Amino acid sequence: MKRELGIARCGLACCICTENVDCNGCGSDGCPDNELCENKKCSIAKEISHCYQCEENCMKGLLSKIKPYTFTLFAKKYGEEKLLDCLERNEKNGIVYHRSGINGDYDDFDDVEQLMNFILTGVR
Repeated sequence: MKRELGIARCGLACCICTENVDCNGCGSDGCPDNELCENKKCSIAKEISHCYQCEENCMKGLLSKIKPYTFTLFAKKYGEEKLLDCLERNEKNGIVYHRSGINGDYDDFDDVEQLMNFILTGVR
């Protein structure tokens, strides 16, 4: 885990991403579609660093996908540090963020509450 990379603006976990080893997290040149990112543009316009800091409950851009949406809701509810703590614990316990391409154990859900509980407990 590269905790210093933290959570992307949209909620994706840069800290445990293995898609691009040269990427330095959200906003870096290594992040795919960095210049086209709707969530980045929106959060910059609102002068916030992350979507979880926004009062709106939107599903724009990557927030239309369950994983970043739920990670964002988790950070809103519990804070980014708690999210990072849970992701780190889960990784140590064998939960994989990217197992096949960009899909992993956090992508096996279609219910926000079930995924939120999985992040929190590490148990399906």
